[in-house]
Amino acid sequence: MPHGITRMSDIPKTCLPTWTIDTLPEPKAPGPRNLAGFIGPGIVMCGIQLAGGEWLLGAEITARYGGSLMWLAAIAIIGQVFYNMECGRYALYTGEPVFTGFMRAKPGPPFWIGILFLLSVGSFIPGLSTQAAAVLSALLLDRVPGEEDRWLVTTLAFVLLGVVSLPVLVGGKIYNMMQAVMTVKVLVVLGFCLTIGILFVSPTNWGDVFGGFFKVGNVPVVAGEDRNGNNVLDAGEDFDRDGHLDVVEPVKERDKSGNVVAFDDLDGDGKWDGENVANLFITRFRDGEWPVLLLTQIALLGAFIGYAGGGGLSNATYSNYCRDKGWGMGAQVGAIPSAVGGRNVTLSHIGKVFELTPDNLWRWKGWWRIIVVDQWFIWAPGCVMGMALPALLSLQFSPNSALFHDKAGLDWAQAVISADGMRHAEVFSPAMQQGLWTATLIVGLLVLLPSQMSIVEDVCRRWTDIIWSSSRRVREGMKPSQAGRIYYTILAFYVVWSFLCAWYFTKYQNPKVMVLLIANLNNIGLGLSAFFILRNNLAYLPKQLRPGWIHRVGIIGCGVFYLGMAALVFYNKQLPILKELLGAG
Repeated sequence: MPHGITRMSDIPKTCLPTWTIDTLPEPKAPGPRNLAGFIGPGIVMCGIQLAGGEWLLGAEITARYGGSLMWLAAIAIIGQVFYNMECGRYALYTGEPVFTGFMRAKPGPPFWIGILFLLSVGSFIPGLSTQAAAVLSALLLDRVPGEEDRWLVTTLAFVLLGVVSLPVLVGGKIYNMMQAVMTVKVLVVLGFCLTIGILFVSPTNWGDVFGGFFKVGNVPVVAGEDRNGNNVLDAGEDFDRDGHLDVVEPVKERDKSGNVVAFDDLDGDGKWDGENVANLFITRFRDGEWPVLLLTQIALLGAFIGYAGGGGLSNATYSNYCRDKGWGMGAQVGAIPSAVGGRNVTLSHIGKVFELTPDNLWRWKGWWRIIVVDQWFIWAPGCVMGMALPALLSLQFSPNSALFHDKAGLDWAQAVISADGMRHAEVFSPAMQQGLWTATLIVGLLVLLPSQMSIVEDVCRRWTDIIWSSSRRVREGMKPSQAGRIYYTILAFYVVWSFLCAWYFTKYQNPKVMVLLIANLNNIGLGLSAFFILRNNLAYLPKQLRPGWIHRVGIIGCGVFYLGMAALVFYNKQLPILKELLGAG
């Protein structure tokens, strides 16, 4: 056998049974004839991740800062492209999801199960269904829900938690249902936003949002609005769009997290003035000093980054979808069957690898091209448009809503601010206002409910694959056709837990707290797992298939970016609270 060919003796020994060797299938060339076979994990992931960051936090960030911080989303998405591609690389070669790869590393499955559980905490909080309940309440009440409607939002949150679990029961392969739902979601949501954007959003706001992707260094700062010092409100200086030239109002008191709770209200508008946006590098070059950063909004920015594109361990599910789609060696391993129609679908407990023959290496290049196209030409553009288009609607219409200047309202109903803004836009007739209000709320439901479904599916899928491969009892006692039993058992427990969690947050907190907490926890999961995935690909893949230096730098940069943001949020938000609890300050 020629040098460099994979033999059983060449395969590295791990903490799980060794892979077997099989044939790498022939990849089909992308094109119109194979459109159904090519549309897959990228658009599914895009549909899953068109959710909190885009429709909820994107709306609030844009309402607060315009498009000036979109560059943070651009960096997040680029980093996640490299992350996703490395997940796909592992799945193409082994037919396994990266979670199984984690189990292979020392000190073994029990250790990694504990680590993955800690990194999965954010997915145990059902924030999107609660936000969707607020949207559905707005539809039923024909107004923005208030505190007096908490009972209705809570009841609907429980109903929707049950409803979103139903689609994964059918489809043969559970993946097939996910692909169908997410494809419809992406086309309808982005199509609606693009249509409204073209017809009703001003060119100025288009430039603001898409130009924001290139404004690297823009950050929230403490600064007055009179940038040139002429005591006149010039174009571009009205940061909060209230028509007044605001100054930094003196702060009297801050809470333990640094938020302003008492101040001298110089203009009598009831809100603290002093928040603004500036570019770090331009300010340093112009003034000779760095601007004063506004760190009280760091949790909001961390959540915005955490939801831009994907976030948390949900990105790692790209490897599961590559396997279930049948890409690379996934075609030789199988998929998780659905409860209805999945009788003939099987899933191997352990993955399979291929010999490094010239023919297989040629096929590998074909499969890798599919991953490249799927990520750079489907997923990444879809995520950029998913961030930009809802932001356009928020920037154009949110100032028309009373929620725009009502912090409590934003906390409760971020998901309806654009719809409420359209309903009060004077440029529309009353009939048009009502129609756009209803249509935008329906699109909001289409954004939030499938994404909550995907979180349920992701948790069940992740832990099914972990148990299916890492447990010797399961490997020896369950047939390849029985993976669905584990999946639906986990589903039942997860739904019950979600009900309990939703009850707590709807009774004692508000939906925004759930969203902020989930996103910032996800930053830790994505940052750490980036290094785990790189380690797997360098340790288990043959040299010819390992990531090159560009991809290594890309995924390391992704990990550093997300862990750095998580550290900033912890230092400025959680650490002061811990110090107070411990009596250390």
